[in-house]
Amino acid sequence: MTPGSILILGGGCFGLTAALELRARGWKVTLIDQGTLPYPDAASTDISKVVRMDYAADAQHTAMGVLSIERWKAWNARWGIDLYHEDGFLVMSRSAMQPSGFEHDSFHYLRGLGHALRRTDHAMLREKHPVWNAERYVEGYLNPIGGWVESGRVIAMLAKEAREAGIKLIEQVKAPRPVLAAGHCTGIETCDGHVWTADLVLVASGAWTPEVLPHLQNVMWTTAQTVFHFQPLQPERFRAPAFPVWGADIAKTGWYGFPVNAEGLVKIANHGVGRRVKASDVRVMPVGEEEKYRSFLRETFPALAEAPVHSTRVCLYCDTFDGAFWITHDEHLEGLVVAAGDSGHAFKFTPVLGEIIADVVEQKDNAWALKYRARQPTAVGSDAARAS
Repeated sequence: MTPGSILILGGGCFGLTAALELRARGWKVTLIDQGTLPYPDAASTDISKVVRMDYAADAQHTAMGVLSIERWKAWNARWGIDLYHEDGFLVMSRSAMQPSGFEHDSFHYLRGLGHALRRTDHAMLREKHPVWNAERYVEGYLNPIGGWVESGRVIAMLAKEAREAGIKLIEQVKAPRPVLAAGHCTGIETCDGHVWTADLVLVASGAWTPEVLPHLQNVMWTTAQTVFHFQPLQPERFRAPAFPVWGADIAKTGWYGFPVNAEGLVKIANHGVGRRVKASDVRVMPVGEEEKYRSFLRETFPALAEAPVHSTRVCLYCDTFDGAFWITHDEHLEGLVVAAGDSGHAFKFTPVLGEIIADVVEQKDNAWALKYRARQPTAVGSDAARAS
């Protein structure tokens, strides 16, 4: 496809990386967002996101994770600031690792590829990672390659690069939506009637996608997940390497978290089924959620159980039915490309997403994009698919 003009709706990790890659390929790119980038309500915006290559026996996502980590390091060098922190990724199980389990399959698959992992039992956990309840978690492993990234600051850097590359960023646009008529998408409009047009429209609107493209609501939906930022009184106990990024029997429980950051905050979240919501609704923290977190902390990290809560967040996922992204030319609307369906695990792949999306836009072959093309819904639950 010959480069032309494209409108991109959404300035998160999908939209900004696609904008930069398409601009580099000669496209005239305009990106429109309802907020100021980084938009506080967007899933991409937070103090941290996990970066890992560990995906059980999923060959594609493992390879994407490995390449992404290489590029995160290159971005650190290019930006002259370390926004990716290679503090490692520790996963522990409450029972012995078993085949078909996330910890077991990730460990053996990565070992088979030659990665140096440290198997960890409860005795080593007590010695190397003393804030864990070693009596509760008996087996797992540490992958030293991986960690976390300062996601909100990454979005700010990508937006800066987009402006410098000549991409037009139009921010604080009220209720932007694609213009749809007679089987075509011709542009983006606002609720007050302003319209932008281009050769193609790319919708990368994250959790808002099911609302702006209702015909996709049978394959993707918005879910609310909660995040807590705790402020431990002894933050040095929660620094890497003793306290790296972690998953606590994550495939079964959903619990994961991060080492203390520069502000002395420990972020903990739950990657679970979530609550189905509309992205445009007011975000509400469920009643009893803090006690749910503290109950987990008492069982897993007793030293953090009474730490003050600094802040909380309701983060919205755009879940697909099978947990795979949705990056494809729309089957029903000519001129429309969709890049959405983060399913709670997209940000780690930020350095490779732009090329995948741009190849889809230009209808070029991309082996990784095949997993994300339009497909029929199945009975697979998104929470199960996302667990790996």
